[in-house]
Amino acid sequence: MASLMDSVDQRTQLAGHNRLELLLFSLGGKQEFGINVFKVKEVILCPPLTKLPNAHPIVLGVAHLRGQTISVMDLSLAIGGPPIENVAESYVIITEYNRTTQGFLVHSVNQIINKNWEDILPPPKGSGEGSYLTAVTKHNDDLIEVLDVEKVMAEVVGMGKGVSDDLADDAHNVSPDIHTVLVVDDSSVARNQIKRTLDQIGYQSKLAKNGKEGLDILKQWASEGPIQDRVMLVISDIEMPIMDGYTLTTEIRKDPGLQGLYIILHTSLSGIFNNAMVKKVGANKFVPKFNADDLANTIMESLQDITGSQRAAS
Repeated sequence: MASLMDSVDQRTQLAGHNRLELLLFSLGGKQEFGINVFKVKEVILCPPLTKLPNAHPIVLGVAHLRGQTISVMDLSLAIGGPPIENVAESYVIITEYNRTTQGFLVHSVNQIINKNWEDILPPPKGSGEGSYLTAVTKHNDDLIEVLDVEKVMAEVVGMGKGVSDDLADDAHNVSPDIHTVLVVDDSSVARNQIKRTLDQIGYQSKLAKNGKEGLDILKQWASEGPIQDRVMLVISDIEMPIMDGYTLTTEIRKDPGLQGLYIILHTSLSGIFNNAMVKKVGANKFVPKFNADDLANTIMESLQDITGSQRAAS
């Protein structure tokens, strides 16, 4: 337990300073890709796989590891590339995303690098809506592409169910004075999921693609009048180019015009690290991606917290 908590402390210190570690890997060509080390449980040589009937084309099969059955996906195929050759000699990155564990087959795993989130940039504008890139960065003059794994997974397992009818009805019976929620997330899939949830429970949304863009929106609103008159709460991802969600939260708490905002961190990253960071950076709640009912419930609970604080202050 001590070693686990040491690891938590080391990584939360890294994240709290707008930094991250990227595991670099190849899909068989010259291009290198990166994945946040936070999301990686382990890297192994590809184990024997059991094929599944009627599986999605990118799912090569399942592996049985330490009492778990884990789907293994060909990450090259998933983003429109050729299938990875010599599967038995390739590697599987075991990851934890959106409350599930899965493996991504890659050709090779190279090294771990430490970067500032300021050096992680949005994908080029010409990459288009269908792009699987969520960010890019440079390492030793080479371009590193960070993939939108949430987009890959949404295409394999679907977008998931929307808010249940009963919960949507309950939400519509609550009428907050301010209906707008600022949603900050670099993944187009995640932004659309959150917007759809907010639409279903009767709230408006303003969307931002990274923490810097979200902070600029908030500062603009605050310059026009009390921020609580414009926005009900902020829902922010953690992993984002330019400024991550931890740093966005810290910046909000430092700004006298914004510091009272209610902040929900909403992420596919492992919960144990985020629970530690929620306290460290001053967010109000953490909810893992993605379950529409869980997010809706968290928003409704947050509204009760906000209302209670306003009554106590009056």
